[in-house]
Amino acid sequence: MPTYQAPIRDFQFILSELLNIYQQQDLSGFDEFDPELVDAILQGVADFTTDIMLPLNTIGDTQGCKIVDNKVITPEGFKQAYAQYVDNGWATLTCDPQYGGQGLPEVIGTFATEMKAATNMAFAMYPGLTHGAYSAIHAHGSDALKQKYLEKLVSGEWTGTMNLTESHAGTDLALLRTKAQPLDNDTFAISGEKIFISSGDHDLADNIVHLVLARLPDAPAGVKGISLFAVPKFLVNNDGSLGEANTLQATSLEHKMGINGNSTCVMLFDNAVGELIGEPHQGLRAMFTMMNQARLGVGIQGLAVSEIAYQNALEYAKERIQGRALSGAKEPDKAADSILVHGDIRRMLLSQKSFNEGTRALMAQQALWLDQAERESDPTKAKQAKALAALFTPIVKGFVTDQGFKACVDAQQVLGGHGYINEWGMEQYVRDIRISMIYEGTNGVQALDLVGRKLLGDKGETLTAWSDMVKGFIAQHHNNSQMTPYINGLMEAAGDLERATQFIAKNAATNPDIIGAASFAYMQLFGISALAWMWARMAATSLAALEQPSEEADFYQTKLKTAQFYMSYWVTQTRSLRKQIEASSEHIISFDSNDF
Repeated sequence: MPTYQAPIRDFQFILSELLNIYQQQDLSGFDEFDPELVDAILQGVADFTTDIMLPLNTIGDTQGCKIVDNKVITPEGFKQAYAQYVDNGWATLTCDPQYGGQGLPEVIGTFATEMKAATNMAFAMYPGLTHGAYSAIHAHGSDALKQKYLEKLVSGEWTGTMNLTESHAGTDLALLRTKAQPLDNDTFAISGEKIFISSGDHDLADNIVHLVLARLPDAPAGVKGISLFAVPKFLVNNDGSLGEANTLQATSLEHKMGINGNSTCVMLFDNAVGELIGEPHQGLRAMFTMMNQARLGVGIQGLAVSEIAYQNALEYAKERIQGRALSGAKEPDKAADSILVHGDIRRMLLSQKSFNEGTRALMAQQALWLDQAERESDPTKAKQAKALAALFTPIVKGFVTDQGFKACVDAQQVLGGHGYINEWGMEQYVRDIRISMIYEGTNGVQALDLVGRKLLGDKGETLTAWSDMVKGFIAQHHNNSQMTPYINGLMEAAGDLERATQFIAKNAATNPDIIGAASFAYMQLFGISALAWMWARMAATSLAALEQPSEEADFYQTKLKTAQFYMSYWVTQTRSLRKQIEASSEHIISFDSNDF
């Protein structure tokens, strides 16, 4: 069975040294925690995920969910583990204290999410979707709706889902047909079928609150006519107790490539009673609160599964002996050297390692921007943080899951034939993480959102603000000879990104189809550049730490070596991506349907 070691030291490095979150006293609530408290929480999550969730990962994959007597049953051990998860209070970490939450910032919660997704992605999706439903109701629901649902969602006693997709309409929500007919007492009869509903039904919690997109009778056509409704599995009485079953059910379970431990359902709503969240015809705005939360969570999945795959590939590479190093035997007392001596094995492992650690830092930065947007007292700073988080959302979802999947494939490749059979667990990681490139908006859609909406939508204003941050960092460290390899790499990536941006902006004005043709490569280029920024910052932090005697000098030296590898291996790809954008975009759009 695969093993997992939570990267606690890396968490501490990012929180305490790179982002200095314990000095963010101008952010509301940040003064209520300290390193000792945070370390205790993260270690507690590490223990739970490693001891309880990880052993269930293979069980969930092999058993899957099933429908018995019209009820979805989760794999063996899931129900007991979820009860322990709730009892331990892990569901409450980043939720509003007004509804029973602990009020921790997202920048801390993101690491808890990583550990959960790494050890059991399918199990982690149940509370993950619940947190998204909580966020949407918390941001857009009426006081009555909050009082009705939030305390139970925060505790995890009830779970939540999001119901968007219909069989004829995937990403294009303008085509959805689910209807909402007004009833008495500000309730609505919801009718329609939704597909691909993760955690749609299960036996883990007493109630499930479905967030459903539907159309009111007077709704205008298109996305401007979509409303959002809270539709519980069991109706809730005025005293908070559960009433009769609502008229909805999971009619079948999807037959999937992976995440078999999570119940992906076809949901049928047959005049089910629901309540409006937010204003009529403004459902997409409310649902985007949940979707953006989910997109960050999906990006974390890409990192998390890449991390556990890397850890097990590295362990295998150290133990597996095969062949000799080209420069001569490194372990002459053995029949062969470990495969870690071989250059291609090292290439794959270092690619994974540098991606994982750089991405972890970027995820934390993204979460900190979200915290600043919500907790910053200065409205100008809060607005900029919100804009930066919006700009980077398609990066942390699209780029990270693309590269996270490739990292898992590399980890599988390290194991050779053993990576292809299920006893070692590596093929499950490849199957599980593949969905992350598809759901919550396919990565092609994320790339189009990045260029079409986030970049061109504000005429590059937010990108310019981030670029100014990068240029300021370069200017600050440019004269430090120890920073030269990192600064040069960052400058190279930033330069290619700037030229690609100029190319798209110039040509999109006369030919908008250029946006779609160039967007995917641009997202990869942006992602590599963003990680170069994080690696340069981590290098500066490590160099500063090494100025003082430390028992952890090896930790910082390894950071520096990994940063150098990133700049020499990953950053050199930005030029080819930029040239690909410039050279191929017009050829892509020149084809018509008859040319294929």
